[in-house]
Amino acid sequence: MTHPIRRALISVSDKSGVVGLARELAALGVEILSTGGTAKLLAQHRIPVVEVADHTRFPEMLDGRVKTLHPAIHGGLLARRELEAHMAAIAAHGIAPIDLLVVNLYPFEATVARPDCTLDEAIENIDIGGPAMVRSGAKNWRGVGVLTDAGQYAGALAEIRASGGLSDQTRFALAVAAFDAISCYDGAISDYLSSLRPDGGRNEFPGQINGRFVKLQDLRYGENPHQRAAFYRDLHPAPGSLVTARQLQGKELSYNNIADADAAWECVKSFDAPACVIVKHANPCGVALGTDPADAYSRAFSTDPTSAFGGIIAFNRPVDGAAARAVSKQFVEVVLAPSYADEAKQVFAARANARVLEISLDDVRPDGATDRERGRNAQDFKRVGSGLLVQSADNREISAAALKVVTKRAPTDAQLRDLLFAWQVARYVKSNAIVFCGNGMTLGVGAGQMSRIDSARIASIKAANAGLLLAGSVVASDAFFPFRDGLDVVADVGATAVIQPGGSVRDDEVVAAADERGVAMVFTGVRHFRH
Repeated sequence: MTHPIRRALISVSDKSGVVGLARELAALGVEILSTGGTAKLLAQHRIPVVEVADHTRFPEMLDGRVKTLHPAIHGGLLARRELEAHMAAIAAHGIAPIDLLVVNLYPFEATVARPDCTLDEAIENIDIGGPAMVRSGAKNWRGVGVLTDAGQYAGALAEIRASGGLSDQTRFALAVAAFDAISCYDGAISDYLSSLRPDGGRNEFPGQINGRFVKLQDLRYGENPHQRAAFYRDLHPAPGSLVTARQLQGKELSYNNIADADAAWECVKSFDAPACVIVKHANPCGVALGTDPADAYSRAFSTDPTSAFGGIIAFNRPVDGAAARAVSKQFVEVVLAPSYADEAKQVFAARANARVLEISLDDVRPDGATDRERGRNAQDFKRVGSGLLVQSADNREISAAALKVVTKRAPTDAQLRDLLFAWQVARYVKSNAIVFCGNGMTLGVGAGQMSRIDSARIASIKAANAGLLLAGSVVASDAFFPFRDGLDVVADVGATAVIQPGGSVRDDEVVAAADERGVAMVFTGVRHFRH
C-alpha cells in the first residue's frame, strides 16, 4: 500500500543533496519541518520550511540538545495510520502526522578518528534526538518513510513523483537500513568509550568489540558443499581491498575463491615492481617480478605449473592482451588486476567461466602511509569456539637497512634484493614456511608443515619437479631455524644466502653452520607466522 506524503521532517548533519531533495518535495506540495542549521540552509535557498520549534511551540534548549524530543514530533511519527484510536489521539492533541523523516546523525566516527579528539568533543557528538526519531519512524514503517543516507534520496523521490508516496516494500527496506544505521552508530560509541583509559589515552583493543559488517552476497556453500556461507564487508572497507572488487565476468565466486583471491591480492599489491602471484589452497605457489604482467606471469607460473592449475592469479599492473593470452592457456579460477585492456577482456570472454575481478589500486599509498591508506586491515580476527582472537595485522615492513648480517660472509647486492623479495613472499605462506628465490622469482615453496625441515625438503622437491635449479638461490624462513639441520638442507641443494628472524637459543649453532657452509645469513628480528 502507498500512503501519500504530505509532511516531511528534515534534520541532517551531512547536508549533501538535501537542498535538492527539499526543493523537489516542496514542489510536490509536501510541508517541510526542519531544525537549526538545516532549516537555515533551506530558507537560504528559498525553500518553504517550518522550524520544529514553531511546530512544537516549544523552543530549542540546552544548546540544541533538546529540540525534537517532543510529543508533537514522536506522536506524529509513531501514530499508526490504520488505528482509529491512534489517529484520534494525535488529532485531539493537535499533532500532525509526519510521513517522511530525513535524518542523518552527528559525525561521531569522524570526530573520534581525529588524533586530537577530546572526550568532551566525543560526547557532544553523540546524537540523541536523531536516533530517537529514526527509531520512532522506522518502528512505524507502515506509515513513515525514513531516509538516513543521501544515497537513498534519488530513488525515494522518483517513487514519490510517480505515486505520491512510498510503497510498503520501500518503507520496510528503508526501516531496515535505518535500524542498521542506528546499530552501527551505537556500536561505534561503545567501541570508542570502552577503549578509553583513565589517563585519557586509548587502548588498541576496546573493552567491547561491536562487529559491523554488511552482507555482499550469499554463497552457494562454504569450504565444503554441506556448509552454508555468506560474504560480508566492513562497514567502512579499506580502499584497494578485495571487497571493493568489481566482477567483470565469470561464475559466482565461491567461499574458497574469495579466501584464495584475498591471499593473492594482499600479496601482489605489496610489491612496487610489476608482479604476479599465483595462489592455490591459500598459499602462493608462484610469485615473480617481471618487466610487464606477461613476463611476471610466465616466471611465476614456472615455479610450480602443476599447482598453478586451477589457481588464483593476481597482478598489480593493468593486464594487457599478451598477459591475458598467456593466462588463458591454463585453467584458472580467478584473475585479479587493477584494470584490463580491451584486448584482454576479449581474450577472457572466450573463457566464460573464468572469474575476472577488477580492483582499483589508486587509493593504495606508498610506504609510510597508514594501514588503511595502504588498503590493509589494521586488525586480524579469528574465531575460537565461542570466543574471538584479535590482533594487529602482520603489516611490518623490513628494509635493507634493518637487516643484521650475522655471518662472516655478507650477501651481495643482488642477493640482498632477492632476500627481501623472498621475505615478502614468506609473509603470505602458511607456517612453517620456507621459500627459495632467485632473480626476483620463487623457485620452490614449502608451506604448512609441522616441522621446518620438512618445509625445506618439500620446497626443494617442488623446485626439482619444476626443473628449476637452486644453485645460487636465496631462502626465506618465516621463523627461526631451531636446529642447524634445516640450514643444512637448504645449503645442500645450493642456497647461498638465508633471511630469517633469529631469536633461537641455538642461533649461534645455526650461524656457525652457515659459516661452515659458506652461506650468508641475515636476521630480521621479525617473525611472520601465518596460521
